[in-house]
Amino acid sequence: MTKEATINRLNKYRTQFLTDMGCTILDVDTEKGICEMEFNMSKRYCHSVDIIQGGFVTAMLDAVTSHVVFAVREQLIALSTLELKVTFFEASRAGKLKAIGRVDRMGRSIAFLSGDLYNAEGQRTASITSTAKISLRK
Repeated sequence: MTKEATINRLNKYRTQFLTDMGCTILDVDTEKGICEMEFNMSKRYCHSVDIIQGGFVTAMLDAVTSHVVFAVREQLIALSTLELKVTFFEASRAGKLKAIGRVDRMGRSIAFLSGDLYNAEGQRTASITSTAKISLRK
């Protein structure tokens, strides 16, 4: 499947919260297990004027890491996060942010994932490591 076809497949089942958060899938590399997304976060997701609430930062990172598994495994029907850890390096502020998700290791039923969130200046503001349960079509 081409990169464009993979992105179209991911967008076909797009959830509303991704649209609300101004998400665009920028790139997928199914060989390397990488997905890149851009979020355009408005101040309605912020506290303290323009600082994005941590739960929304976590949602962006969880979304990019789950999308990379859906990109790599076409027969995937569901992915459930079993555990995640988010590290906040500095405030993520309203505006454009880039998220990069990676498959670190994937078996038949479990995936180990990681990702990073960057601000418009290219500084890493947060990172995630997660473990997810894979459900495939039979």
